[in-house]
Amino acid sequence: MSVINLHEPINMKKIVIGLMLCITSVQLVHAQAKLPGSTLISAVKEEQELLDLSKTKCQWMADKNVESLKGLFDEKCVFVHMGGSWGKTQELNTIKGGFIWYKKAEVYGASVNIFGNTAILLNDIDLLAVVGGKEVVHAFMVTEVYLKENGQWKMGSLTFSTLVRPVKMNTIGQPADAKH
Repeated sequence: MSVINLHEPINMKKIVIGLMLCITSVQLVHAQAKLPGSTLISAVKEEQELLDLSKTKCQWMADKNVESLKGLFDEKCVFVHMGGSWGKTQELNTIKGGFIWYKKAEVYGASVNIFGNTAILLNDIDLLAVVGGKEVVHAFMVTEVYLKENGQWKMGSLTFSTLVRPVKMNTIGQPADAKH
């Protein structure tokens, strides 16, 4: 049976270095989790509320539920798409008329940053949509900006930025054209 001598310099070095690496790793993980000055419990609750609202918004868009979307979109809300940018009325008309049908969004990652009464959500998604009567699939980073007014979150901006990563969504058996 061998005995480990903890007083031997080389073993102490390994132990100290190992402990320092563990402490540094834990600090780095926590440093990325929250913004400075945020209150953990209320921030986590608000972040989840916004993630749930974003998910609900996606479903309303897929269902072409313009009445619910009308209440969510602020009057000055702006929308940025691959084909242009416009305001609330045109976006609702685009959805209602089926010019863009957001059939399905597969979310691979989401983050929320809250700055007072403003929240910015980033969603890494693949979007299956019908545009001009043709099904397409694109990889997007979707940026959603929300403003809290009278205790309720309203959307101020929705931007679809094309990602250069390959589409991850399984479209086997679907006629969708994959982009990027």
